Amino acid sequence: MWPFSSKTTLQHLGALKGFADHHSHILPGVDDGMRTMADAIAALRAYESEGVEEVWLTPHIMEDYPSTTDDLRRKFDELSDTYRANCGARPLKLHLGAEHMLDSLFIKRFAARDLLTLDDEGSLLVETSYFSAPADLYGILADIQDAGYTPVLAHPERYMYMRDDDYERLHESGVLFQLNIVAVAGAYGREAAARAEKLLNAGYYAMAGSDIHSLRSLKAAINAPVKSSTARKVIELINQQNTNI
Repeated sequence: MWPFSSKTTLQHLGALKGFADHHSHILPGVDDGMRTMADAIAALRAYESEGVEEVWLTPHIMEDYPSTTDDLRRKFDELSDTYRANCGARPLKLHLGAEHMLDSLFIKRFAARDLLTLDDEGSLLVETSYFSAPADLYGILADIQDAGYTPVLAHPERYMYMRDDDYERLHESGVLFQLNIVAVAGAYGREAAARAEKLLNAGYYAMAGSDIHSLRSLKAAINAPVKSSTARKVIELINQQNTNI
């Protein structure tokens, strides 16, 4: 579809078919993602049509969005009930998690073990500022591991302060990496796309997510041109994570 087949799109390769989306902001009205129940249901129905199979709803938990665990569970139950009444023939499997910002609120919630994990094994999706690390990033991650959780670093390709040795140190310490698939399509700029490609080639990613905040932006990203070799690496990652679920 491009000269010499050097470019393709995630849409063309069917990247979402069988996809287990480990990072989304579809739970409505709780953060900067979907605003209404109608928006959320529309996104889930669009996922069905693309062949997505599972979705983790991972709203931000941070000082700017200090939702309580109980409130998020109530919102999740409400969305699940509404979705079941409006789903298609092959409904998605929905899971509740969270994207925990490593800020002062996290320290309080962590001390109380008031956290929403991705699974029963304690995989914990975490993030930092894109521009600067917490004062004791490695210490916080080590404390998380010592408490029996496995930190999953959301979209490491987006952290402008990280260098190759940071990624290597984190990977070797047992921190898992989660790719935002739209990053390879330039959704966050060229530098983030280049970082994503490098981390893919190094085999550092353990799982993938869309980080969807709106259906429009996701559709634009999966239809944007991507290097064929990089797009196929994304497909490999998606297939690999599906075998581990």
